[in-house]
Amino acid sequence: MQGAPGGGVGPGPSPVDRWTLLVFSFILAAALGQMNFTGDQVLRVLAKNEKQLSVLRDLEGLKLQKVDFWRSPARPSLPVDMRVPFSELKDIKAYLESHGLAYSIMIKDIQALLDEEQEQMFAFRTGARSTDTFNYATYHTLEEIYGFMDILVAEHPQLVSKLQIGNSYEGRPIYVLKFSTGGNSRPAIWIDTGIHSREWVTQASGVWFAKRITQDYGQDSTLTAILDSMDIFLEIVTNPDGFAFTHNKNRMWRKTRSLTEGSSCVGADPNRNWDAGFGMPGASSNPCTETYRGKFANSEVEVKSIVDFVKNHGNIKAFISIHSYSQLLLYPYGYKAEVAPDQAELDQVAKSAVTALSSLYGTKFQYGSIIKTIYQASGNTIDWSYSQGIKYSFTFELRDTGRYGFLLPASQIVPTAHE
Repeated sequence: MQGAPGGGVGPGPSPVDRWTLLVFSFILAAALGQMNFTGDQVLRVLAKNEKQLSVLRDLEGLKLQKVDFWRSPARPSLPVDMRVPFSELKDIKAYLESHGLAYSIMIKDIQALLDEEQEQMFAFRTGARSTDTFNYATYHTLEEIYGFMDILVAEHPQLVSKLQIGNSYEGRPIYVLKFSTGGNSRPAIWIDTGIHSREWVTQASGVWFAKRITQDYGQDSTLTAILDSMDIFLEIVTNPDGFAFTHNKNRMWRKTRSLTEGSSCVGADPNRNWDAGFGMPGASSNPCTETYRGKFANSEVEVKSIVDFVKNHGNIKAFISIHSYSQLLLYPYGYKAEVAPDQAELDQVAKSAVTALSSLYGTKFQYGSIIKTIYQASGNTIDWSYSQGIKYSFTFELRDTGRYGFLLPASQIVPTAHE
């Protein structure tokens, strides 16, 4: 591929400016009523056996809405990461110790990372007049990303168009970029980022992908060959309500923002809401959990919009849904242990992909079916797309493996997207 879109980052702020920015971001956060996570920690727990995993699962029930599992209890070989509020730290650590569960502190103070993130955003936020001057090495708001889309379409009207496939629960437009060199009902590739709103490196990667496609068409032989015969659909902000909420109120928000009758808890997990094993183990029926599946399959308009679009199109050949974090490349199934009919080919494609990916910076990704590589997950995106006859259905879990988790520094956006 040709040269990557750069970061557009100049010299960093001076020490005086740095403190000014920090104070300003703190005041702004307070004025906006943003949640403060001072003293909150991310603990990593290594369970030795199923009994200890059960103890961790019990913790979710004991401390519902208190403990936020970033990596859920799955199997003894996989670490469990959880964000613990400062007010609960003493009790949670005592609980773990009383059950013989060893833990380490992955993130000592969540708010310290959030302050750095906000400082970086304010330091490098400028109104871009073109996609060449847009800063790909910082995080952006929903409005800025939507503005970027409009600029990209204006710059490349023969290649890119913007489609509105629906409106979110709170009424925000849901946009998809279409990259096409012409023709009707051509075979197509679908890519979505940001279905879980707090996974900011995914939306940022989606922005970078969009620019890269326009740069590489006519220059890179592989991409040019693809776009000469196929279309690419890219949904950069798949969960706009949740994404706006992460910027305005709660950086750690994961779900949609729909209301559930009879519950004060908000939102459903849009990656447990699809009509593929919906309601089976691997999702929650409790609206107050992070993996709440929703009232019924496709109850979330953000999911239903994609379902309707894909079904109406009828010729999607590959479906790629991008998440963070854990450095994984996953394929069906997630809701059942049965081997997918195309497992051998999907495994070979995944192996080739992670080999190519690691050739850039040496980053290691694991690969395999969802249920065997991480855990059972019912109602997930790619199980549904695979059930629609889309053979090449994959989910990426981008960087990292837990040092920063969902708070990946902006300096890692471009290399992550490049991979």
